[in-house]
Amino acid sequence: MNAYLHRSENRGHVQAGWLDTYHSFSFGSWYNPKYMGVSALRVINDDTIAAHSGFGAHPHDNMEILTCVVDGSISHKDSMGNEGQIHAGEWQLMSAGTGITHSEMNSHDNAVHLLQIWIQPNVQNAEPTYQQIQLNPKEHPNQWHLIAGDSSAPMLIRQNAEVKTAMLEQDQHVQITAQKKVNYVHIISGEVQIADHAVKAGDALVFDESATVTALQDSQIIWFDLP
Repeated sequence: MNAYLHRSENRGHVQAGWLDTYHSFSFGSWYNPKYMGVSALRVINDDTIAAHSGFGAHPHDNMEILTCVVDGSISHKDSMGNEGQIHAGEWQLMSAGTGITHSEMNSHDNAVHLLQIWIQPNVQNAEPTYQQIQLNPKEHPNQWHLIAGDSSAPMLIRQNAEVKTAMLEQDQHVQITAQKKVNYVHIISGEVQIADHAVKAGDALVFDESATVTALQDSQIIWFDLP
């Protein structure tokens, strides 16, 4: 297997007041030319947002922005007229297209933990769209759950890519069948074994073949099947 292990400790760490974040790839004030993304995957930010704080209104364009709420809930509002809560176990996908403005605020008394994921689209200047689903892998463990992909997926992403997640109980496993060119598996929590690699929370493994993922402890993972 041709594989590259991206260790959690090599991520950028920025703590600025209300935001404690780890960047898998160069973002904002943290820059490392070794970590500029993989295929169309450009950003994975592992954010912890303090109570009664968050990202005020700000713009984006021509980016597929996926939010996975791990713990807590976040209040969303955007220029397309969407407004509401995104709770743990729910997923949001904004296709920014020609441009959107949005805010993501923690209006609660406890911190919220989420992943912000950016994927570069394969079409430019399309009409912006908003999608949100409830798909909690904890309710159906030890199997893949498709989050985003083509028109048959729960959420449509403007890229030849699929995003899947699984909650694995210790000693259970799932299969990765190589379909496109690049597999990128990010560990949200726990630790798994993929081929000869032990991959722990915050780590990611990049590889180009099929593989078995076995949980060394209870774990949640995301699989990006990328062009």
